[in-house]
Parts: sequence; C-alpha cells; structure tokens
Amino acid sequence: MVQLANVLRGELDALHSPQAQVGDRRPPCPIIIAKVRDHTRNVDSGEYDPDHVAIGPYNYPRSDSKRIQHLAMGHDKLMSLEKVLTAAKALRPGITVEVDVYVNELRCLEESVRDCYDNTFPDMTSEQFVRMLLLDGCYILSRLVGLQLGAQPMADLTGTANAGALSAERAEALAVVRHVFYLAENQIPFLVLEKIGELTGLDGNNPVIANIAKYALDLMRMQKYAEAAPAMVPTVPGNLLHLLHMHLKPVAPSVSSAATVRGAKRVTVRRWRSATEYYFAGVMFKRRDMSENGLTRCILDVKLSSGSGTLEVPCLDIDAGTWRLLRNLMELEQRNREAVGSHVTAYCVFMSQLACTTKDVELLTKRRVIVHGHGNNDEVAKCFADLCKGIMFDPNDPHCNYLWETCSKLEKRCLSNPQRWIAWLRRKYFNNPWLAVGLLAAVIGLVCGIVQAVYSVLSYKHG
Repeated sequence: MVQLANVLRGELDALHSPQAQVGDRRPPCPIIIAKVRDHTRNVDSGEYDPDHVAIGPYNYPRSDSKRIQHLAMGHDKLMSLEKVLTAAKALRPGITVEVDVYVNELRCLEESVRDCYDNTFPDMTSEQFVRMLLLDGCYILSRLVGLQLGAQPMADLTGTANAGALSAERAEALAVVRHVFYLAENQIPFLVLEKIGELTGLDGNNPVIANIAKYALDLMRMQKYAEAAPAMVPTVPGNLLHLLHMHLKPVAPSVSSAATVRGAKRVTVRRWRSATEYYFAGVMFKRRDMSENGLTRCILDVKLSSGSGTLEVPCLDIDAGTWRLLRNLMELEQRNREAVGSHVTAYCVFMSQLACTTKDVELLTKRRVIVHGHGNNDEVAKCFADLCKGIMFDPNDPHCNYLWETCSKLEKRCLSNPQRWIAWLRRKYFNNPWLAVGLLAAVIGLVCGIVQAVYSVLSYKHG
C-alpha cells in the first residue's frame, strides 16, 4: 500500500509538470471530430456510414475493411490531385509547384490536424496520415471549387435546382456532396482545405472559404433548410459539417435571461406534447415562410404568437437526406456543446415529440408545416419518433433549450381548463357554420327566456 501511494503521488506530481503542460495542447480549432458513440449509432448505423466516398482517418481503408477500401475511390482521388497540380500551374505561372511541396506543408500541419480528432490513430503512420489528408483535401476541392480559371464545380447545385430534374451524373454528384458535408465522422479539418487552396493559388480572388461557404449556402437553400448566410463566427469553420451547422441558428431565440428565469415561476418542462394535444388545447399551427432578410432565416426559427394561440413553424421539407443530416448535426453538438451550442438538438427534440404519431404528421402536413415524399404518414411518424434516441438533452434547461419559454407557455395553456373548454367549443360548434348558427340561436333563445322570466317576476311583484 505504501508503494501504491508513492506511485500515485508521483503521477500527481507529473500531472503538473512543465512537460505535461506542454504536451496538453489545445487544438487549433475548438471543433473536435469524434467517433459516433455506439448507443447512438445502434439506432440506425446507416445514417453515419459513408456510401459513396470515405473521407478522413476514421474511414481510412484498413486491411480488415473491404467496404471502406471500395469506398475510398483511390483512383478518383489521385485524379483530383492531378487536377489540383494542373490548376496550381495555371493559377501560379512562373512558380514551380510539385507534389512534394504539398506533402511537406501538410507534414508541418500533421500534429495540429491530429489534435482536431478525438483519437490519436496510432495505427496510421505519418506517411499514411499525410497522404490521406492530401488526397481527401484535393478530392473535396475538386468537387466544391472550380480549380481552373472559369471552371465550375463538378456538382452545380444552382443549376440542378433550376433544372427541376436530376440527371444520373448530377444525382450521383449530389449524393457524394452530401456525404462529404453531412457525416460527422467523414470529415477532415477545414484548415487542410485552406492550406491546399493557398498552395494552389486559390487564396487571392477566389478564396477557398468564400467558395465553399457559397456552395454550402446553395446546398442549404436547395434543401430548404436555410435561406441566409450565417454570421461567420468563428470565421473559419472546423469542418464542412460545422459549416452547415453555422447556417442553422435561430435569429431570435426565445430564451429568458438567467435573472428572469430565477425570478419567474417556472413550469417544469419534461417533454413537448404532441401536435394533436396542442390542437385540442386550442393551439393552431401555421407555416412560417423563410426569407433572407427577415426574422425567419432557417428551419429553427419557431415562433409562438403573442396570444399563445398560434405556433408558427418553418416548413421542414423531408427527403432521403433529412434524417441523416439532423442526426449528424446532433452528434456534432453532443461532442462540441460548449463550442457550437445545442440549438439543432433542441429543434430535433421539439419536432420528434411534436410529430411522433400518424395523426400528428397528418395534422402538420395539412398545415404545410411538414412536406414529405415518403409512402405514408406512418413511416414519417416512425422516423420522427426515433430521431433523438440515444441523445442526451435536458429540455428543462433554458440555456440549452432555446425553445424552453415557448414550451412552458404552451404547457400552461394545456393545463388551463378554460382554454381547453374554449378550444372544445370552437372545434365542436364553430368549425361547422350551421352548428354555429344553431348555437347562436340557442343562446339568443336562452337570453330571451331569462329576460321574459325577469319581467314576469317584476310584474307579479309590483301588481
């Protein structure tokens, strides 16, 4: 026991030694690229695994993974490297730019890039790691940025959206782009793309950040998730998924200040009620249209009217990639909550509990709050019900849940008996004009009867 105590004492002393402090480096970007946790992945592992292209060290082709070796597309990545070198010669005439320049520069960044991951990857040598960064970075740039003067990206999203129909090539290109952007594990730090762009000559009139940021905005607009560019804080995103996350921030989160929350009588928010429950309590649902310069710039901008009677929700256009994007954005927040917040998680919890049954989806579809191309409403309700499984989130914390105040106001309305009675009368009688006329006639008859009885009593009393 004495020996054990001495060993622990030595380890505690080493914890505060100068060597340990030097070794405890902070990553150049606060965004950590982490492996998806098992209890989250087990809900639907296909939403986190790449189907078209493998990017980054988590999906680096190991000897025991034939599937990842197939997805790596080594030939395509080598062709992308050739395009980058060709573009560098065109954009930087008179300067010799060879592949060894890229290798040496990325070798200098290797230590910083490894710090951006939640894994040291001891199974990858320095040569393997730098090769992976160079090929993956060139592949992404060739997909997203025009590498030659006057060239267009390989997947022109604006043209695709205006055409109204996807050709087989553009559909494949869009699928690849989604995998490059959407998947939490399928990422390399943005600083790698910056360095390759700088060496290629894209840091002048055609900067990498501006080009990829425009591409990300076009992608979000085409999918109808956001309409406006975000405030670029931090200026450089951690990776491509983080860039998409920066577009999904509510304009005016309805979160009370800490003083207001402490001073007011708080309503405990355990979960959201379903859309049909709110409807029976008199809450109406209305589609809120997004605009670039207005107060509704992305799907997270949910608003409750001042009278707490109408919940305005931006339309969620659901397609094959919606669940994948939302799940991976939540995973990004789970691992980087202090850096990116938890707005997307709060929104997903809201939608998953609001539309968890077929009746809820049917109601929200009629109000155009949800648009989907699934076979039936049952399938959509099942996807919503499973969306947040494995996610850690406290809905009763107003600092994590930007919709806490909205939820508490709706909860008060649902617990109010007068509000529920008024809502019942409105549904039962005022939705049908003939029933409304009949109710009005009955009320008039009742009033006339009361007046007649009063006059009869008065006439009898005064003779």
